[in-house]
Amino acid sequence: MINKIFIISLSAALLFGCASTKITRMESNEIVDLSGDWNDADSQITSQALVNSCLGSYWREEFMEKKGKKPVVIVGMILNRSQEHINTQTITKDLETALVNSGRIKFVASSTERQELRSEKDDQATFSSQATKKAKFQETGADFMLKGQINTIFDELGKESVKYYQVELELINIKTNEKVWIGQKKIKKLVKKRKRKF
Repeated sequence: MINKIFIISLSAALLFGCASTKITRMESNEIVDLSGDWNDADSQITSQALVNSCLGSYWREEFMEKKGKKPVVIVGMILNRSQEHINTQTITKDLETALVNSGRIKFVASSTERQELRSEKDDQATFSSQATKKAKFQETGADFMLKGQINTIFDELGKESVKYYQVELELINIKTNEKVWIGQKKIKKLVKKRKRKF
């Protein structure tokens, strides 16, 4: 009897201990929707659409005609007003990357990044040589701030739900507080839950 219990316990341990996890690598731009929640594909699609809209608007050309230089932009807060946990930093970085790499505008560091850079300048003032230390009061001021929000509407009945996301961005002239561009990207998903099989 004891031998049977031992064999059954050992078999169960081997059965569960040998369970493996299958991992499939995929392209980073491949769209995979598992839960229907906001995901990396939504962030990339939204960022690209908003960048195209922003750069295709008249505000940049108007600014360059008046000032004779590329506009300097800083990213402000992108608020998550949805019912989901959404890391807005992914959208922010996707936007910054696409806009900077377009070569059509300039970006300056965020307020958090600036504090770190200023701390480095303080450190250089004390420890770096005169020839290599970076002077204070040489920062480039931004002309515009990009800020926005993510809103959602969810509708659910039985095993089906509709998830609607609306991302809104605004580009604001820091000197005049004028909104020179407003962009929206909407994403809608129908999610059907499968019946569990036992």
